[in-house]
Amino acid sequence: MSTPQPTSPQAAPAWQAAPGSAYPGYTSPIPVVRTHLGHALASEWTKIRSVRSTVWTLGVFVLLVIGIGLATAALIAANAEGAGLESENPLSFGFFGLLLGCMCIITLGVLTTASEYGTGMIRTTMVACPSRGRVLAAKAVVFFLVAFVVTLVSSLFVAMIDVALLPEARDPSGGEWVKGTLGVSLFIALLGLLSLAVGSIIRHSAGAITLMIGLVLAPLVIALFMFSESLVDLREALFEYSIPNQLSVFYSTSLTESGPSGWDPLWIALGVTAAAFAAAFALLEKRDV
Repeated sequence: MSTPQPTSPQAAPAWQAAPGSAYPGYTSPIPVVRTHLGHALASEWTKIRSVRSTVWTLGVFVLLVIGIGLATAALIAANAEGAGLESENPLSFGFFGLLLGCMCIITLGVLTTASEYGTGMIRTTMVACPSRGRVLAAKAVVFFLVAFVVTLVSSLFVAMIDVALLPEARDPSGGEWVKGTLGVSLFIALLGLLSLAVGSIIRHSAGAITLMIGLVLAPLVIALFMFSESLVDLREALFEYSIPNQLSVFYSTSLTESGPSGWDPLWIALGVTAAAFAAAFALLEKRDV
């Protein structure tokens, strides 16, 4: 009886190394691309334009700014009949719509970050882009550009119509046009950016929105009920640095004779927003998602 001869081992598959040899590795058919900020920006742009909250908040914002701005100018034009408008800046009649409309920008800013924590989608976002700072930076850039462009277009449209509706009012100077359109748009976009940072810090949509609306309205409301003479300095400070007063500075119609003037509100908003983002970046790196 013959002794069976040992059989030769089967050839290894093309992707597998033969026994005893160095493993050559596996080449994926899917191209591997090193990610960068541009990919995060594209992702956040897809998110912000595809969710219904963006459409609703920005839609209501445009409706408030344009509707109230034009209604105010039309009402003044119908009642004034040309009297007493010679010294009025027609751009200032867009103030009321922008003050109410900034609530929509605040809401959208909070939802841009806090809503992902509420739904749990932030985990998917961080898995797709482990660089947490890059995610927050991309959200901030996309949101700021969207808020700024929408506010600029809306405020510029209202300004041009108001000037046309009130020919008896004085012609705004070039500086007033810049402050009443570009300046106010930057201020409101920064206010929304501050809301985005607060949403990232608090991680709760309702809480962050309540906090930001309180920041906008509470100082002015509290100051109105400070009747004590011992609180006069505090009352003046609340009036001067309240958001409504700082917004009115861009139209040269400040509620007080002292306090921020010129472009001061923009620098104040920039400093506060930068501080909030520094805190948001630090907490984002330390806390679990």
